[in-house]
Amino acid sequence: RPTQLAPMAGENQTHVTEFMLLGFSHGQPFLFVLFLAIYLATLLGNSAILALVSLDPHLHSPMYFFLSHLSCLDICYSSVTVPKILANALRPQATISYRGCLAQMFFLMGCAGTECALLAVMAYDRYAAICQPLRYSRAMSRGVCVVAAASCWLWGMLDSAVHTLLASRLSFCGAARLQHIFCDVPPLLRAACSNTRPSEVALHAASVFVGLSPFLLVVISYLCILATVLGMPMATSRRKAFSTCSAHLLVVTLYFVTSNLNYNRPSSGYSPAADTLVSALYCIVTPMLNPLIYSLRNQEVWEALRKAVRGRGMAG
Repeated sequence: RPTQLAPMAGENQTHVTEFMLLGFSHGQPFLFVLFLAIYLATLLGNSAILALVSLDPHLHSPMYFFLSHLSCLDICYSSVTVPKILANALRPQATISYRGCLAQMFFLMGCAGTECALLAVMAYDRYAAICQPLRYSRAMSRGVCVVAAASCWLWGMLDSAVHTLLASRLSFCGAARLQHIFCDVPPLLRAACSNTRPSEVALHAASVFVGLSPFLLVVISYLCILATVLGMPMATSRRKAFSTCSAHLLVVTLYFVTSNLNYNRPSSGYSPAADTLVSALYCIVTPMLNPLIYSLRNQEVWEALRKAVRGRGMAG
């Protein structure tokens, strides 16, 4: 619901107080049920991981320390977007306030940058455990892990602050409509009528430093792990090493592929429906899948879950 201001420099600019979200074209009752089920599954799965890591002493290791941060991050990821999506799915016209849009974009981009860095740290943890086992306890001490996790969160939030500051300087002409179901940088840039070049440069720079650099660190870590594992004399040792890495590698692949599609697709191939689908996969579906991937591929998590259920049954 934009309110007119006096034209500036000959441009018919408006002061935006509200955006209309046009991603809800049809099927809103179905979308409400679908996103509610995904959100509840995300909360349940990631909360279970957090509880197991906290309660089971066998999971008090660097790998599960970072996994607990990933689960917390996934809960934040979904909570930034899904509750507002659910509210809008029940309304005739989906909207979000201007300040709410910027806040949503800040936390969404913050979670994205944090997860990129955290996945790289988790890959290094697996590299240190498999390729340098004698130095592992010193390389990944409790203090190092806390600093690494805090740095990931700080890195993501600083990157997000830059994008949010640049987005707050964008101007919009006429009715403010976003072809999306939540606020993110690409749909805001498409809706703006002012110069979007600074935001585009920042987005491309972030793709390199916040996205590509951690991905390359993950690739290098796993190439070193592969070389070490193939040199192991016993097949059982190789299987154990691969089993501890396969879940993380699957999560990394899923996350970086969907995030790259979300922020780096060519504008010539833009489709509102495809944009909404990719974004939903990237920041709504992926947080739900992460705990499933780690639990299905990890015997230690299964064992901790069985112990927790057994202990609850004995207490009852």
